[in-house]
Amino acid sequence: MSRAATGDSGSHRWIGDDLELRVHVVPGAKRTEARGLHGSALKINVQARAVEGAANEALIGFVASELQVPRRQCVLVAGEKSREKRLLVQRPPRSRAGEVLLLWSQARTRS
Repeated sequence: MSRAATGDSGSHRWIGDDLELRVHVVPGAKRTEARGLHGSALKINVQARAVEGAANEALIGFVASELQVPRRQCVLVAGEKSREKRLLVQRPPRSRAGEVLLLWSQARTRS
């Protein structure tokens, strides 16, 4: 089965009911927002600085809010101290996730 057929792209993939996101994070931005793609990763600017995990927490909060899931369902699985991160979102609504991923890959969204 192709990536297109499964709804996967370089920036995300479905693992059963869970969604794994590849994200390029820009900490210390003017506002928290999705800014399209950075290579094959989603580019997300976060207002928080990269100090003591603040940018990671801001990223998790933004993703959880946009996908309408509780924060506890968003887990940072790789990239704790890197701009390139992998985030696992447990059981997001597929229809909402599809809408959000399309918006994120094409345009800006703000929180």
